[in-house]
Amino acid sequence: MGYTVPIGISNKHVHLSQEHLEILFGKGHELTPTKPLKQPNQFAAEEKVDIVGPKRTLTGIRVLGPVRAETQVELALTDARTIGIAAPVRESGKLEGTPGCKLIGPCGEIELDHGVIAALRHVHLNDEQAAEAGVKDGEIVSIRIGGERGLVFDNVLARVGSKHFREVHLDTDEGNAAGCGNDTVCEIIK
Repeated sequence: MGYTVPIGISNKHVHLSQEHLEILFGKGHELTPTKPLKQPNQFAAEEKVDIVGPKRTLTGIRVLGPVRAETQVELALTDARTIGIAAPVRESGKLEGTPGCKLIGPCGEIELDHGVIAALRHVHLNDEQAAEAGVKDGEIVSIRIGGERGLVFDNVLARVGSKHFREVHLDTDEGNAAGCGNDTVCEIIK
């Protein structure tokens, strides 16, 4: 058995810039943490927004914190298609040339001209964990998930650094395809 990593299933969510947070929730607003995430200093916030696409609206979508330099909307491909957006599969933060959407909060709304992605599946590892796994930052690996619907996912980006902790991030489409949930264990294969 190779190096094992727990899986975290990432549901649709939004990362906001401070400027957009204040437009949506009011001047001087700060995110209210409700649940810590496994990645250090990251959390699910109490705040929620509606995501409006050309076809439909997704209501009550969770904001994750802390705030970022640029607003990013992460959807599974099924969610994106449902609201009529052709979201490209991208590494988080690589937003150039992506489609936009409208975000609605309790105090205002924003028309984004870009920022909607389906996140590229990835594995977070700190430096020590990456050394144990034999993986380098930016490397593309595969993961094997066992079980009744077990499968191998290729094209998994390794994100290595002191701000990371051992966890594979799959979206809900990928998790459903593999019949897995949070804390299912997978194996990194090369």
